[in-house]
Amino acid sequence: QVQLVESGGGLVQAGGSLRLSCAASGRTLISYAMGWFRHAPGKEREFVAAISYNGVNTYYADSVKGRFTISRDNAKNTVYLQMNSLKPEDTAVYYCAADRHNSYAGSYGSDYDYWGQGTQVTVSS
Repeated sequence: QVQLVESGGGLVQAGGSLRLSCAASGRTLISYAMGWFRHAPGKEREFVAAISYNGVNTYYADSVKGRFTISRDNAKNTVYLQMNSLKPEDTAVYYCAADRHNSYAGSYGSDYDYWGQGTQVTVSS
C-alpha cells in the first residue's frame, strides 16, 4: 500500500508562489506515474499535472501551463508542484495521486490508485 500526504498549501496573494509537496510512505514511488489534481467548491475535480516514473515526461492542463511545474525526487519518495503566478481561479484543494499500473503521465483521475487527503490553496485578489 501507498500513503500520500500533501503539504505546502496556504493563503497567498495573486501573483505569488507556493510549492506543494507530496510525501509517500509504504511502497516506493519509483515505478509509478504521479499526478496532481484539484477540486474547487462548485466545480468538478480537474487534472493539473502529471509526471512519468523517471521525471522525464510531464503533462499539464492548459490552464496551468507556463505557471506550474511538476517534479519528483524518487530518492526522497516525494513529488512536488511548484506554482508561480497564482491566480484566484487556482483556489482549490490540491491532491496528489499515484498510478501503480502505469509509468507515464496520464490526465484521467480514474487511472490513479492512491490519493492523498489534499491541501488547501487559497489565492486572494
